[in-house]
Amino acid sequence: QVQLVESGGGLVQPGGSLRLSCAASGIMFSRYAMAWHRQAPGKQRELVAVISSSGSTSYTDPVKGRFTISRDNAKNTVYLQMNSLKPEDTAVYYCNAVGATGWGQGTQVTVSS
Repeated sequence: QVQLVESGGGLVQPGGSLRLSCAASGIMFSRYAMAWHRQAPGKQRELVAVISSSGSTSYTDPVKGRFTISRDNAKNTVYLQMNSLKPEDTAVYYCNAVGATGWGQGTQVTVSS
């Protein structure tokens, strides 16, 4: 089972930026697509971005042009650079290895003035 540790969340003003990190262990990291999800209060968890093992990326429409997913296979880490943050981006952000069992504890992102 994969172990995942997310970090980098916090309180930021609208228009600000944050960079989330997710360190993975227990898997051959470079062979897995990795994804970021988020869950806002009272809402279902939703997929935000995916990066394939070869580095191809895809994003949900609300974050296109603002968020960038990347990975460092040498560090077994996936990142989510979030720019031009909006209050509706407020959520707990989770990463996962696509096809593997396990979630981290998540990291809280709050966008508020």
